[in-house]
Amino acid sequence: MQITHLGHSCLLIETGGQRILIDPGNFSDFSQVRDLTLLLATHQHPDHMDPEAVPALLEANPKAQVVLEPAAAMTLRNAAPNLAARIKQLEPYEPLVKGPMKITPVGDQHAFIHDYVPRIHNLGLVIEADGHKLFHPGDALDATGKCLEGIDILCVPINAPWARVADTVAFVRSMQPQSVIPIHDGLLKPNGREMYLGHIANFGLEGGVTVHDLAGKGPVEI
Repeated sequence: MQITHLGHSCLLIETGGQRILIDPGNFSDFSQVRDLTLLLATHQHPDHMDPEAVPALLEANPKAQVVLEPAAAMTLRNAAPNLAARIKQLEPYEPLVKGPMKITPVGDQHAFIHDYVPRIHNLGLVIEADGHKLFHPGDALDATGKCLEGIDILCVPINAPWARVADTVAFVRSMQPQSVIPIHDGLLKPNGREMYLGHIANFGLEGGVTVHDLAGKGPVEI
């Protein structure tokens, strides 16, 4: 499985002839990505699905299947009505099969921010392929289900208006992954980012957990 971190929560995953892009938001740089077979988004917030930039991405990737969390799908259809026929909806706990890859949407609501911001829906993505089981949670840490057993690569949001490092560490410990990939880092300066990664690496599991920091490194085999 080859993974490229394109900024914030946006990952390009390549395996078995598939090129899958997750959460192309406005803190990410995905404009030059080509030959996509599938585009996914966990929810409608623009840092996860940028309605201004994604239409051009789809025009440049005419063979890409587009399957998004329902509200994100509606947002993109409204932004690009000429592409509406290509845009499908993820359904909770209904697996999507793409080549050798199985993707299971999990969860329900976005993490709580505060009382003055309405909660929206969020669907994390469990991706099974090439002997790996990867979980990209979007913006929630409370999804449940049998498909979440045996996660070996856990994508971990490390900073957000809704996030506490205590909850981040508890999330990693609850999943017991073999390794983690930091995501949701678009608001951080480098030194602050290192502090968050240190908490995860040192306390995410008893004895520590492996952190694959992919930021700025291009495609990396995991």
